[in-house]
Amino acid sequence: MPLAVLALAAAVGAGALVMARADVFWRAGIADFWADGPDHGTAASSGAEATDAAQAQTGAVAALPRGAAGPGREIAGSGYVVAPDIATVFSKYEGRIVAVEVEAGDRVVAGQVLVRLDDAGAAFALRGAGIAERAAELTLEARNIALAQARSSLNRTERLAGRDAMPAEALEQAKTAFDAAANAAEQARQDLERAKLDLDRAREQVDALTVRAPISGTVTRLDAHAGDTVLSREDSVRENESLLVITDTASLVIDADVAEANMALVRPGLKGEAVLDGFPDRPFAVEVAKIAPVISREKGTVTLRLSLVSPPPGMRPAMAARIRLEVGEEAVGVHHPPSSFEAPAAGLGTSG
Repeated sequence: MPLAVLALAAAVGAGALVMARADVFWRAGIADFWADGPDHGTAASSGAEATDAAQAQTGAVAALPRGAAGPGREIAGSGYVVAPDIATVFSKYEGRIVAVEVEAGDRVVAGQVLVRLDDAGAAFALRGAGIAERAAELTLEARNIALAQARSSLNRTERLAGRDAMPAEALEQAKTAFDAAANAAEQARQDLERAKLDLDRAREQVDALTVRAPISGTVTRLDAHAGDTVLSREDSVRENESLLVITDTASLVIDADVAEANMALVRPGLKGEAVLDGFPDRPFAVEVAKIAPVISREKGTVTLRLSLVSPPPGMRPAMAARIRLEVGEEAVGVHHPPSSFEAPAAGLGTSG
């Protein structure tokens, strides 16, 4: 058989096969079209895939998982667990540590004794202030006795002068003596008040040698050791030498950064979900409590403070966290025309 005839037969067979496969594909496409509904065309499917790809690349706003209630978007971000209430404890006065009543990790309550210090000078000052207060009290009692005598003498002189039995000079002397006694008594009263203030100051310094917890929380750092000598608060702050740190772990929050492009979508009260790197299988609910007033120029992000709902036990400050916030359809800006909306008729014009 000539080669031309064989080539022609092969071409006819291939064409028949292509037409058969095209017919199969066409029938399958029609079946899928009616199964999905007349509103899901090929162009719409391609547009949705393009949109999903663009959103996945930008990472700013991603589509909610299939099956989520209602149309919307989600904002992703990352951050860390933060303790808003942290107290760094210093000694108010200089002294030597004689006892440390807590250990790192202990739970303490406000007012609980943490560290005891000793200062012999403060104890001596307290005793001296007590003695000075007692001396001032005795002086005031003596001045009051003298004032009472001067008042009695003045009254007697005034009665005698009224009957012309006492010269006027004697009356003037009695008044002067009474005024001097009154001034002396008032001075003694002021000296007693000053002595009481000195005693209170000395007592406060001795009481401050017993360092107490300013807040309730957990001891997260302990630098105090028995036998160490500590500086006063001013010097300790300058040298950054604290006794310990207390963290209120009962009010932890998450500070997370999200892209600046999402600024128009976030608001206080926005809800979502968070998961900690330390507990990847224990997600929990979060809610936006505050939004930072400034944007990070370096990172192009805004920081959100999130309140936590039923976080996993064992959560600690500085744990890494990832968040997802659900944004409703109205926040994303999707607009649906009302049911009465009608497109303008073609060729409709306006009169001038």
